[in-house]
This record gives sequence, structure tokens and C-alpha cells, in this order.
Amino acid sequence: MPNPKGNPQNFEPIKSDREKPLEGRLTIRVTKEMEEEVKAQDNPPEFCREAIQEKLDKQKNT
Repeated sequence: MPNPKGNPQNFEPIKSDREKPLEGRLTIRVTKEMEEEVKAQDNPPEFCREAIQEKLDKQKNT
């Protein structure tokens, strides 16, 4: 019988080897086609972070 209070490992914070911690959250609305294409990527969250960072860097340089 499973533990009704959950697995204690689920309450531990996610460890990261990043230079800066991922503390912020964004919620965006996209078309169904965009959602399917992003979800088809190997690592969808990292894909989105890289795309956003690329666009931000591009704007800084113009």
C-alpha cells in the first residue's frame, strides 16, 4: 500500500549545477502547434530557456 503522505524524496529541493538558480516562473499561452513542437524537443524547459535568452541577447545588441 502506498504511503498516503507521499514520498519524502519529493519534498527535497531540486539540485542544480547552474551558475544562477532558477527561481522565477513564467506562464505563456501558445498555439497548439507550438506546444506540440516544443514538447517534441529532447528537453522542452531548457529549449524554452535557451530560446528566450537568445532573443534577449539579440535585443541587447541592437
